[in-house]
Amino acid sequence: MTDRHALLTVWETGFDWSPAPDMEHADIHVAGAEPVAYAARVWESPVVESPFVATELIPSWNARTPAGTWLHVEGRVGDDEGWEPWFTFARWAEDDRAGEAPITRTTVGDQRRASGRVETDTWVAAPGRGVHRWQLRITALTERGREIVWPTVMLVAGAASAFAIGADERTSAPGVGRGCEVAVPPHSQRLHVDTFPDWDNGGQSWCSPTSTTMLLEHWGLGPKPDEVAWVGHAVDPEVVHGVRRVFDRAYGGAGNWAFNTAYAGARGLRAYVTRLRDLSEAEAFLAAGVPLVVSVTFREDELDGAGYATSGHLLTIVGFTAEGDVVSNDPNSHRLASNEQVRTVYRRDQFERVWLGDNGGLAYVMHPRDVPLPVPPAEANWR
Repeated sequence: MTDRHALLTVWETGFDWSPAPDMEHADIHVAGAEPVAYAARVWESPVVESPFVATELIPSWNARTPAGTWLHVEGRVGDDEGWEPWFTFARWAEDDRAGEAPITRTTVGDQRRASGRVETDTWVAAPGRGVHRWQLRITALTERGREIVWPTVMLVAGAASAFAIGADERTSAPGVGRGCEVAVPPHSQRLHVDTFPDWDNGGQSWCSPTSTTMLLEHWGLGPKPDEVAWVGHAVDPEVVHGVRRVFDRAYGGAGNWAFNTAYAGARGLRAYVTRLRDLSEAEAFLAAGVPLVVSVTFREDELDGAGYATSGHLLTIVGFTAEGDVVSNDPNSHRLASNEQVRTVYRRDQFERVWLGDNGGLAYVMHPRDVPLPVPPAEANWR
């Protein structure tokens, strides 16, 4: 059986902030940290009534957080039994404690309810339960005792979805993306293996920020030489810069989906996480000149030409061959430390299965605001 529901709700205007009580926060990720007082204001989204019973909810936000400021990102879900209490998706700042951020960028573990749980960057419904309605809440915080400067929020989004895919389902036929390829600079995560061990042992698991870096550079918004001088070596320091700004301390990795799109958003792109239903939807983006980052899971024998297996990996879709196969800038680069090994062509049917299966068509959409997206479907999973 095939039943793919995905709906993206986006707010880009109407951020009417309400005063909130001052808040004290002690950063548990810093030994001996004392509580710091913050002024606060809050924005709550309207309640979103889902037209289907969703099993997952993923938030996104684009914001700037000047020195001394940060965001507390929360959500709540409801079903026939009522609303669950608010839970935390993130404590987020665009920089880190070594820079100008007053807190450690992090998600919060051990958030379980009868109806589901927070799994790093995603609300996941418990078996037999689902999301009928939902809300997001953003609290902006600024440190007391200094000039009051607030974060600027440009976009908040939520992707609600419910995917059921039959094991023998036919894959999509080639369409409007055939023969389209976008020139995206290649970067290999393998160049960083065993570097910066505090950030999840370097390139072993830096697929997400490496892919995000490729798209930022494609749109001319990658970090400049003065921004990466701190890295201390000349091998693709832009990737390391990205890792520093997406690393999730509680999760212990750089693969937090919302943190990657938030990083792109802070650098000037309009960016969010969503789910696409098949490669024909991805083709529409490439035909419009917009490359994507997507998540895949596979055994080595399930994706010819990859040369590795993965329980979760981010790579790009940068085009389609004339036959409709997928052209990818794959940061794992056949497990070879070479940017020349990044561009890879994958069989369409195999790629679609390993993308839609355990990953539910997950995608990062990242584009300049003056570059239009393709017309979305009736149940709009992009806007």
